[in-house]
Amino acid sequence: MSKDGKHLFTSESVTEGHPDKVCDQISDAILDDLLAQDPKSRVACETLTTTGLVLIAGEISSQGYTDLQKVVRGTVKEIGYVKAAYGFDYETCSVLASIHNQSSDISMGVDELEEREQGAGDQGLMFGFACIETEELMPLPIMLAHKLSRRLSTVRREGILDFLRPDGKSQVTVEYEGHVPKRVDAVVIAAQHNPEVDMDDLRADIREAVIGNVIPPDMLDDNTSIFINRTGRFVLGGPFADTGVTGRKIIVDTYGGVGSHGGGCFSGKDPSKVDRSGSYMARYIAKNLVAAGVADRIEVQVAYAIGVADPVSIMVDSYGTARVSEDKIKDLIRGHFGLKPKQMISELDLLRPIYRKTAAFGHFGRTEEEFTWEWTDKAEAIRRDAGL
Repeated sequence: MSKDGKHLFTSESVTEGHPDKVCDQISDAILDDLLAQDPKSRVACETLTTTGLVLIAGEISSQGYTDLQKVVRGTVKEIGYVKAAYGFDYETCSVLASIHNQSSDISMGVDELEEREQGAGDQGLMFGFACIETEELMPLPIMLAHKLSRRLSTVRREGILDFLRPDGKSQVTVEYEGHVPKRVDAVVIAAQHNPEVDMDDLRADIREAVIGNVIPPDMLDDNTSIFINRTGRFVLGGPFADTGVTGRKIIVDTYGGVGSHGGGCFSGKDPSKVDRSGSYMARYIAKNLVAAGVADRIEVQVAYAIGVADPVSIMVDSYGTARVSEDKIKDLIRGHFGLKPKQMISELDLLRPIYRKTAAFGHFGRTEEEFTWEWTDKAEAIRRDAGL
């Protein structure tokens, strides 16, 4: 950061056709299919994709049954890999699976028994973050990057830019003064396309239909750099061009590199895994605290031990923006939020087939009804108890 507080920060996003995101969506589609039949399903489902192949591996214990061929091919089709010319498509790809039951050594620490409450499904540390930079209470760079990726998907699906294919990436660099975003310094778009399109036409169309639709005009100036398909060709994409694996886009999934990350991914995991439920609850806490005016910028960490219900630690960092002490903020957290696995699952209503939708365009900063961890329903009570 310079002496006057100016600095640049960059975040990226990817479309639903990116090979890693294909894997996340398949893993979460399998999870959803099982939760719809048996809400108590235990799922840890990993996916790998490459040319002509989808490989499913993991641990599943459920009273339900999932037709993996049907779920995988349906997901790939919905993403948009529908033509053999793409090098990967839902009709011709092979689907292989190696699935076994959840380890009894793990389940005995997680199962709720008459003499023992439900414990965390693993040890680990989870972070939640919120700030006043956007109406979603998210960092601006990741929100703009997600909106660009979602817009790429929209113009492809609606035929507005009919030369686009499913794979794509976006990146946004924002210039800050302190914690205040001032301008967009750079925008990067990489969009998979048909071989016939003229590159000058592609760049002009994406600049108008995608960037012009997303980036506020007052955030752009003559010094903003815009890079669109800078290699000049992006015909080969998706699993044909790059192997994908579940859980490789954890920064895209969260806050775009702002704040900390505990390292665990979300997709393919049922909510008994605190990697998922704990991260969702931490975001819920942080967002409600910021919405309440307790701080303008806040990070919350919770940490767990396997088989233990209560978190082993709670940490709060308000970056010097808090209007009450951080000890008071911890008291507010304990008073308004349940942090045991069973409490988090119940409060956020997580035993539902809602996860496929989370697996593209970020898990946070969303307005869809399934995203209960984005609600700010506790902000008023927190504001009152904080004395603000």
